Amino acid sequence: MMGHAGMAATAVRYLRTAGAARGIARDARRGTERAADPGALPRPDLRAVREDERAPVDPAHFRRVLGGFASGVTVVTAPAAEGEPGPAGFACQSFASLSLEPPLISFMVGRSSTSWPRIARAGVFCVNVLTAGQGELCRAFAMSGADKFAGVSYSPAPVTGSPLLADVAAWIDCEIHAVHTGGDHLIVVGRVRALDAAEGEPEPLIFHRGRLGTFTPADTES
Repeated sequence: MMGHAGMAATAVRYLRTAGAARGIARDARRGTERAADPGALPRPDLRAVREDERAPVDPAHFRRVLGGFASGVTVVTAPAAEGEPGPAGFACQSFASLSLEPPLISFMVGRSSTSWPRIARAGVFCVNVLTAGQGELCRAFAMSGADKFAGVSYSPAPVTGSPLLADVAAWIDCEIHAVHTGGDHLIVVGRVRALDAAEGEPEPLIFHRGRLGTFTPADTES
Protein backbone atom coordinates (compact mmCIF):
# COMPACT_ATOMS: atom_id res chain seq x y z
CA MET A 1 0.00 0.00 0.00
CA MET A 2 1.24 3.52 -0.79
CA GLY A 3 2.61 5.29 2.29
CA HIS A 4 2.28 8.92 3.37
CA ALA A 5 5.11 10.06 1.10
CA GLY A 6 3.50 8.40 -1.91
CA MET A 7 0.11 9.94 -1.12
CA ALA A 8 1.68 13.37 -0.81
CA ALA A 9 3.61 12.92 -4.06
CA THR A 10 0.39 12.02 -5.90
CA ALA A 11 -1.36 15.15 -4.65
CA VAL A 12 1.61 17.43 -5.24
CA ARG A 13 2.01 16.16 -8.81
CA TYR A 14 -1.52 17.41 -9.40
CA LEU A 15 -0.68 20.77 -7.88
CA ARG A 16 2.43 21.21 -10.01
CA THR A 17 0.63 20.47 -13.26
CA ALA A 18 -2.22 22.85 -12.40
CA GLY A 19 -0.09 25.97 -11.98
CA ALA A 20 -0.14 28.90 -9.54
CA ALA A 21 -3.15 30.82 -8.21
CA ARG A 22 -4.17 34.46 -8.35
CA GLY A 23 -7.04 36.53 -6.92
CA ILE A 24 -8.54 36.97 -3.45
CA ALA A 25 -11.89 35.62 -2.18
CA ARG A 26 -13.42 33.41 0.46
CA ASP A 27 -16.49 31.20 0.56
CA ALA A 28 -16.73 29.92 4.16
CA ARG A 29 -19.93 27.99 3.54
CA ARG A 30 -18.29 25.52 1.16
CA GLY A 31 -14.92 25.66 2.89
CA THR A 32 -13.26 27.39 -0.07
CA GLU A 33 -10.46 29.94 0.06
CA ARG A 34 -8.90 32.02 -2.69
CA ALA A 35 -5.85 34.20 -2.19
CA ALA A 36 -2.64 35.30 -3.89
CA ASP A 37 -0.67 32.26 -2.85
CA PRO A 38 2.04 30.64 -5.00
CA GLY A 39 1.03 27.16 -3.87
CA ALA A 40 -2.69 27.50 -4.63
CA LEU A 41 -4.45 26.48 -7.81
CA PRO A 42 -5.67 28.89 -10.51
CA ARG A 43 -9.34 29.61 -10.87
CA PRO A 44 -10.45 27.35 -13.73
CA ASP A 45 -12.22 28.49 -16.86
CA LEU A 46 -15.62 26.89 -16.37
CA ARG A 47 -17.46 28.44 -19.30
CA ALA A 48 -19.80 25.82 -20.78
CA VAL A 49 -21.71 28.19 -23.07
CA ARG A 50 -20.68 30.71 -25.70
CA GLU A 51 -20.43 34.40 -24.88
CA ASP A 52 -23.67 35.08 -26.79
CA GLU A 53 -25.59 32.30 -25.03
CA ARG A 54 -27.58 32.54 -21.82
CA ALA A 55 -26.08 30.74 -18.84
CA PRO A 56 -28.14 27.60 -18.08
CA VAL A 57 -28.44 28.36 -14.34
CA ASP A 58 -28.37 31.68 -12.51
CA PRO A 59 -25.60 31.46 -9.86
CA ALA A 60 -27.64 33.27 -7.20
CA HIS A 61 -30.60 30.96 -7.77
CA PHE A 62 -28.28 27.95 -7.70
CA ARG A 63 -26.89 28.97 -4.29
CA ARG A 64 -30.36 29.74 -2.93
CA VAL A 65 -31.80 26.37 -3.92
CA LEU A 66 -28.80 24.31 -2.81
CA GLY A 67 -28.72 26.26 0.46
CA GLY A 68 -31.89 24.39 1.42
CA PHE A 69 -29.84 21.24 1.93
CA ALA A 70 -28.82 21.03 5.59
CA SER A 71 -25.52 19.36 6.45
CA GLY A 72 -23.12 18.78 9.27
CA VAL A 73 -19.94 20.81 9.64
CA THR A 74 -16.36 19.57 9.83
CA VAL A 75 -12.85 20.94 10.13
CA VAL A 76 -10.31 19.18 7.91
CA THR A 77 -6.80 19.33 9.38
CA ALA A 78 -3.34 18.16 8.36
CA PRO A 79 0.05 18.12 10.08
CA ALA A 80 2.79 20.48 8.96
CA ALA A 81 4.52 19.12 5.87
CA GLU A 82 8.27 19.56 5.44
CA GLY A 83 9.07 23.26 5.30
CA GLU A 84 5.64 24.36 6.55
CA PRO A 85 5.39 26.68 9.58
CA GLY A 86 2.61 24.69 11.22
CA PRO A 87 -0.49 22.53 10.66
CA ALA A 88 -3.18 23.40 8.16
CA GLY A 89 -6.95 23.28 8.39
CA PHE A 90 -10.21 24.70 7.07
CA ALA A 91 -13.94 24.50 7.83
CA CYS A 92 -15.69 22.16 5.42
CA GLN A 93 -19.39 21.50 4.99
CA SER A 94 -19.08 19.31 1.88
CA PHE A 95 -18.05 16.04 3.54
CA ALA A 96 -19.55 12.57 3.03
CA SER A 97 -18.91 8.89 3.57
CA LEU A 98 -18.13 7.15 0.29
CA SER A 99 -17.31 3.45 0.60
CA LEU A 100 -17.30 0.69 3.20
CA GLU A 101 -15.01 -1.76 1.38
CA PRO A 102 -12.48 -0.22 1.23
CA PRO A 103 -13.31 2.41 3.84
CA LEU A 104 -13.33 5.73 1.96
CA ILE A 105 -14.66 9.22 2.68
CA SER A 106 -14.69 12.36 0.55
CA PHE A 107 -14.72 16.11 0.88
CA MET A 108 -14.82 18.97 -1.59
CA VAL A 109 -12.51 21.98 -1.55
CA GLY A 110 -12.17 25.00 -3.84
CA ARG A 111 -9.50 24.59 -6.50
CA SER A 112 -7.95 27.88 -5.41
CA SER A 113 -7.95 27.08 -1.69
CA THR A 114 -4.87 28.22 0.20
CA SER A 115 -5.20 25.42 2.76
CA TRP A 116 -5.55 22.56 0.30
CA PRO A 117 -1.99 22.68 -1.14
CA ARG A 118 -0.60 22.36 2.39
CA ILE A 119 -2.88 19.39 3.09
CA ALA A 120 -1.89 17.85 -0.25
CA ARG A 121 1.80 18.17 0.58
CA ALA A 122 1.19 16.44 3.92
CA GLY A 123 -0.56 13.57 2.11
CA VAL A 124 -2.80 12.91 5.13
CA PHE A 125 -5.63 14.62 6.99
CA CYS A 126 -8.16 14.28 9.79
CA VAL A 127 -11.84 15.15 9.47
CA ASN A 128 -13.13 16.62 12.74
CA VAL A 129 -16.95 16.53 13.05
CA LEU A 130 -18.05 19.53 15.09
CA THR A 131 -20.60 19.60 17.90
CA ALA A 132 -23.39 22.13 18.41
CA GLY A 133 -21.23 24.09 20.83
CA GLN A 134 -18.32 24.56 18.42
CA GLY A 135 -19.70 27.32 16.22
CA GLU A 136 -16.89 29.71 17.11
CA LEU A 137 -14.32 27.04 16.29
CA CYS A 138 -15.97 26.62 12.88
CA ARG A 139 -15.82 30.38 12.25
CA ALA A 140 -12.15 30.50 13.22
CA PHE A 141 -11.25 27.81 10.68
CA ALA A 142 -13.42 29.47 8.02
CA MET A 143 -11.26 32.61 8.14
CA SER A 144 -8.29 33.18 5.88
CA GLY A 145 -4.97 34.82 6.69
CA ALA A 146 -4.89 34.06 10.42
CA ASP A 147 -3.31 31.47 12.69
CA LYS A 148 -6.31 29.18 12.86
CA PHE A 149 -4.75 26.96 15.53
CA ALA A 150 -4.00 29.78 17.98
CA GLY A 151 -5.55 28.81 21.32
CA VAL A 152 -7.06 25.62 19.88
CA SER A 153 -6.59 22.39 21.84
CA TYR A 154 -5.69 19.34 19.77
CA SER A 155 -3.71 16.13 19.86
CA PRO A 156 -2.15 14.03 17.07
CA ALA A 157 -4.50 11.58 15.36
CA PRO A 158 -3.30 8.02 16.04
CA VAL A 159 -2.14 7.03 12.54
CA THR A 160 -1.34 10.17 10.54
CA GLY A 161 -0.53 12.64 13.32
CA SER A 162 -3.02 15.15 11.89
CA PRO A 163 -4.51 17.56 14.44
CA LEU A 164 -7.42 15.92 16.24
CA LEU A 165 -9.40 18.80 17.74
CA ALA A 166 -10.57 18.52 21.34
CA ASP A 167 -14.20 17.67 22.15
CA VAL A 168 -15.36 16.95 18.59
CA ALA A 169 -18.35 14.67 17.96
CA ALA A 170 -16.28 12.31 15.79
CA TRP A 171 -12.99 12.13 13.90
CA ILE A 172 -11.77 10.27 10.83
CA ASP A 173 -8.01 9.85 10.31
CA CYS A 174 -7.15 9.45 6.61
CA GLU A 175 -4.54 9.22 3.89
CA ILE A 176 -5.17 10.93 0.55
CA HIS A 177 -6.43 8.18 -1.75
CA ALA A 178 -7.37 10.15 -4.89
CA VAL A 179 -8.07 13.68 -6.12
CA HIS A 180 -10.58 14.43 -8.89
CA THR A 181 -11.60 17.70 -10.54
CA GLY A 182 -15.20 18.82 -10.18
CA GLY A 183 -15.72 22.19 -11.85
CA ASP A 184 -14.35 24.92 -9.60
CA HIS A 185 -13.75 22.41 -6.79
CA LEU A 186 -11.64 19.34 -6.17
CA ILE A 187 -13.11 16.07 -4.94
CA VAL A 188 -10.68 14.61 -2.41
CA VAL A 189 -11.06 10.93 -1.52
CA GLY A 190 -9.50 9.74 1.72
CA ARG A 191 -8.75 6.18 2.79
CA VAL A 192 -9.74 5.79 6.42
CA ARG A 193 -6.96 4.57 8.70
CA ALA A 194 -8.69 5.14 12.07
CA LEU A 195 -11.87 6.74 13.39
CA ASP A 196 -13.98 7.11 16.50
CA ALA A 197 -16.93 9.01 17.96
CA ALA A 198 -17.46 10.78 21.26
CA GLU A 199 -19.39 9.06 24.02
CA GLY A 200 -22.83 10.37 24.83
CA GLU A 201 -23.71 11.24 21.22
CA PRO A 202 -23.32 15.05 21.46
CA GLU A 203 -25.60 17.19 19.29
CA PRO A 204 -24.02 18.05 15.92
CA LEU A 205 -23.39 21.48 14.46
CA ILE A 206 -25.66 22.02 11.44
CA PHE A 207 -25.32 24.39 8.48
CA HIS A 208 -28.47 25.53 6.67
CA ARG A 209 -29.17 28.55 4.44
CA GLY A 210 -25.96 30.31 5.42
CA ARG A 211 -26.42 29.88 9.17
CA LEU A 212 -25.06 27.56 11.84
CA GLY A 213 -27.54 25.84 14.14
CA THR A 214 -28.37 22.69 16.06
CA PHE A 215 -30.35 19.54 15.40
CA THR A 216 -33.78 18.94 16.91
CA PRO A 217 -35.02 15.32 16.50
CA ALA A 218 -38.47 15.05 14.94
CA ASP A 219 -41.29 13.58 16.98
CA THR A 220 -41.94 10.23 15.27
CA GLU A 221 -44.70 9.11 17.63
CA SER A 222 -48.18 8.93 16.15
